[in-house]
Amino acid sequence: MEHGSFTDNSAATFSLTDEDHTLANSVRFTLNQDPRVTFSGYSIPHPSQARVNIRVQTTGDPASEVLKDACQDLMLMCRHVRSTFDKAVEDFKASNAVKAMKIDSKDSSGSEESE
Repeated sequence: MEHGSFTDNSAATFSLTDEDHTLANSVRFTLNQDPRVTFSGYSIPHPSQARVNIRVQTTGDPASEVLKDACQDLMLMCRHVRSTFDKAVEDFKASNAVKAMKIDSKDSSGSEESE
C-alpha cells in the first residue's frame, strides 16, 4: 500500500505487510545506493504487527518507480550471493578436504563403511 501526495509523486511511504527488519533494512540500504534518492528510511509501527513502513523521497522521479528499481537491484544482489555461495560449496565438495574429513563415510543404516 502506498501513502503519498497526489500532486507530488517524488515522496511516498509504502506499507508492506508480513515483513520485518530483514527486508526493510535491505531495501533501505539498496535505496540509499541510488543517486535519485534524497531520503529513505523505515519504521515498524508496533512490534506485534508484521508490517513495515518504508519512506522514499527522490530528486524528482516517482518514488514508486525508484522503490521498484531498488527491489530489482536487491534481487540481483541476492542471486549473486546465492550463486557465489553455491559455487563455493561445489568447489569445497570437489576438493580433497571432504574426502580427508570422511564426511560421506556412513551408509544409509548409519553404520561406518569399511574401506
